[in-house]
Amino acid sequence: MNSNSTNNVHVALVLYDHMLSTSVSLPVEMLRAGEAYAVRNNKRAKRLCIEMVSESLRPVITRALIKLQPDETVERAAKPDFIFIPSLWRNPRPLLKKYPKVIKWLSDMWHENTTLIGAGTGVCFVAESGVLNNHPATTHWHYVEQFKRDYPQVLLKPDFFITQSERMYCAASLNALADIVVHIIHQTYGEDAAQHVERNFSHEIRKPYEEQRYLEGDVDRHPDELITQIQFWMRTNLISSLSLIEVANNFSISPRTLTRRFKAATGIKPSEYWQKLRLQSAQDLLASSNLSIQEIAFQVGFQDQANLTRLFKKTLKLTPRDYRATVRKKLFSQQ
Repeated sequence: MNSNSTNNVHVALVLYDHMLSTSVSLPVEMLRAGEAYAVRNNKRAKRLCIEMVSESLRPVITRALIKLQPDETVERAAKPDFIFIPSLWRNPRPLLKKYPKVIKWLSDMWHENTTLIGAGTGVCFVAESGVLNNHPATTHWHYVEQFKRDYPQVLLKPDFFITQSERMYCAASLNALADIVVHIIHQTYGEDAAQHVERNFSHEIRKPYEEQRYLEGDVDRHPDELITQIQFWMRTNLISSLSLIEVANNFSISPRTLTRRFKAATGIKPSEYWQKLRLQSAQDLLASSNLSIQEIAFQVGFQDQANLTRLFKKTLKLTPRDYRATVRKKLFSQQ
């Protein structure tokens, strides 16, 4: 992270007419929640410096007819660590011509190591700046074909809700934008703060950030084919009772070599990876099935419900029963 102050995180939110106000208010409220949680637990945690910027200082009229007042023009704005580019309800092409300074600023800031986060059709502002050329991107499904015609040099990935490339994130929807914000909170304030925000804002998120995104160079940065095979085996054998020693023997390597190569390829130990897979599968089943918690524990490779409950409490600070109740309240409420 490149910050103007060692204990500040500078965030800029671009404003323009016809934008969705939620694609600005949601990131701010989530980031503030992450900051508040972090500061409660560590008085030396980084503080947020948030600025609304635009082409001029005139108020911006959003899709909801809410007027937003820029704090500064892009020419005078402080150099941010992160820039959020909001989504639009309308065709973005007419607006692109009205905001040439914003587009140039996005390019300038990216070349000065700022991270860009585009939401929905707001990704077009990033594409217009040229920095997305030869990089993956995604956008709102309604604008996919037009985006392909307007920006043929961008590697559009419409089947992904999130793309990540160097210091550029693209989100196809507001829900995907929320996932990126949780990811940024995790990077900035740690796992506990990220889980706190996710529990309070986005209980219905059913896949972790890493499973939803298209990461440029993902294959190249993990070239160990044997570890890839072992990862696939783990994903498809959650209920296996084999120990890691037996898994290593099945793939004709020593347990020590398995641990060393697995951590070098993925950043975590094989036991931690297998446990994360089981937790994610249990979360999916709790949200989408009527299986008992005991049955779910068996299906994801635990011998009893108590082990699953301990993992949930340790990782999510909730019991499986409480997790299901909270997720169902949002997913299936008829009110």
